Amino acid sequence: MIELRNVSKTVVSGNAPLTIVQPLDLTVSSGQYVSIVGPSGSGKSTLLGLIAGLDEPTTGEITIDGVEISALDEDALARLRGRKIGIVFQFFHLVPSLTAFENVLVPLEIAGAARAPDRAAALLSEVGLDERAGHYPAQLSGGEQQRIAIARALANDPPILLADEPTGNLDSVNGRHIVALLHRVNRSRGTTIVLVTHDTALASGTDVTLRMRDGLTERVFPMPVGEGIA
Repeated sequence: MIELRNVSKTVVSGNAPLTIVQPLDLTVSSGQYVSIVGPSGSGKSTLLGLIAGLDEPTTGEITIDGVEISALDEDALARLRGRKIGIVFQFFHLVPSLTAFENVLVPLEIAGAARAPDRAAALLSEVGLDERAGHYPAQLSGGEQQRIAIARALANDPPILLADEPTGNLDSVNGRHIVALLHRVNRSRGTTIVLVTHDTALASGTDVTLRMRDGLTERVFPMPVGEGIA
């Protein structure tokens, strides 16, 4: 479970404070699929970074599976992320000198996972790319690279997957493939997913949608298909 209590983020812009995320209370239950929608600059990616422990809140507490992450030092926070959280970004961040298979294998080997090569192969099959295992990122399409990035994020079977604009660099066809894959991961694995997007079409079908504008959370509600951002 993810729980935020009175969480906000303020930075200094010039000589004045700028609040990027207004004080927010949020609970995401285990296995839930939550989308955060809003225009560019609304604070949604900052909010995701706070949940991931990549940034510190100005106020409030963030708890992941009962552990208050704001109280952890960097080493403990890194260990928690390694066990609990997979992250997918808009830019794929694959290692260009490694094959698709090797990109997925590396986090398994770092974690000392048993039968790491078998698990990496199974993850590639899960995202439909077992036949591309020996290809390098430059030989893969954008959609294929993002599917590899998702497989890598799932390598240590984290209970939470955070996705920041995962279709932002893809055409509509590949974007739909990624959205379908995320839904499948949520249903088949029971993975808790928090998806950040400016595209309300991607948010349709998620359990709950959090709408943001100017750092302010306007409301939390199921997103009907086709509804836009007011």
